[in-house]
Amino acid sequence: MSDIKLKSVEFRREREQDWRQLEKLMDEADRNGLQRMSAKDVVSLPVFYRQVLSSLSVARAISLDANLLTYLDNLATRSFIRVYGVRHGLREAFGRFVILQFPREIRSYARLLALATSILLLGIGAGFFETLADPDNYYQFVDAEMAQGRDPSATTAELRGFLFDEEATVWSGLGTFASFLFTHNAQIGIMCLGLGVALGIPVFFILFTNGQVLGAMAALYHQNGLSVEFWGWILPHGITELCALLLCGTAGLVLAKAVILPGPYTRTAALA
Repeated sequence: MSDIKLKSVEFRREREQDWRQLEKLMDEADRNGLQRMSAKDVVSLPVFYRQVLSSLSVARAISLDANLLTYLDNLATRSFIRVYGVRHGLREAFGRFVILQFPREIRSYARLLALATSILLLGIGAGFFETLADPDNYYQFVDAEMAQGRDPSATTAELRGFLFDEEATVWSGLGTFASFLFTHNAQIGIMCLGLGVALGIPVFFILFTNGQVLGAMAALYHQNGLSVEFWGWILPHGITELCALLLCGTAGLVLAKAVILPGPYTRTAALA
């Protein structure tokens, strides 16, 4: 044991100055960026990096103490990212995320997205057909705050006025209603994401019940011959909001999958 400690001390004394110099350069690069470093320091970075790799290789070969191995491994990893890591500007990184990375992530969870979509569509269908069968069922799905006068007691003219009549738009607060829907959907999306860890059960419930709300309102307008007008008003903002809701639901199901089927990891590691 004393022989190993002696080797470690000797090994560190011969090479530690170079390691500290590389650490100093890394700190400067993290603080100011490579662009503001002197040409001499930039050129010396890969030199010191290769020296650290050599030290790490030797340290592993002669089985030096674990703390030293961990230090060298972390320093080598940090240096590699700084010296050889691919760096993009903000605009380029954002473009790559939108065009490539984000769609790729969505495709990787296509089955869970299809499941979330199916649950929402089932809810829409249930709300639609139950309201058609009995208009009083409408009140089970849509509360007064959300309905804002759009209920079975409203006449066809009043329902049309909510959508088209400028004077009715003013007193009915169509803009306020749209803002309410946006806020409501945002809250629902956050709940789907956050409650996914509860085995996904709340996600199914939230998606289904919100589908029932949309289906019930669609049935109300359908019964009054205003289906085209209703969907013409709801879809321009509804498509983006519903897609966002489905993505949040999918993310919640991803968390649920990590809890139920963590694979080779612990559940905590799978969630992370």
